Amino acid sequence: MSRLPSLTGSEVIKALQKIGFSVARVKGSHHILLHPDGRSTVIPVHAGENIGVGLLSQILRDCQLTKDQFRSLL
Repeated sequence: MSRLPSLTGSEVIKALQKIGFSVARVKGSHHILLHPDGRSTVIPVHAGENIGVGLLSQILRDCQLTKDQFRSLL
């Protein structure tokens, strides 16, 4: 399994919106995304900064996605 590319918060949000997640609210720089089936996650959107490997793994666990499933959304 290859590594995921380095992504910004906005790029992660765009990918998750393809499978039904939507931004429910924003608190500061944190965007809370919800899916109609009840899954949710928080994505920090900081200008010019990429999301770290550990945080991206946590976001994928929250969304119940594998790395391969997420890679297909990019």
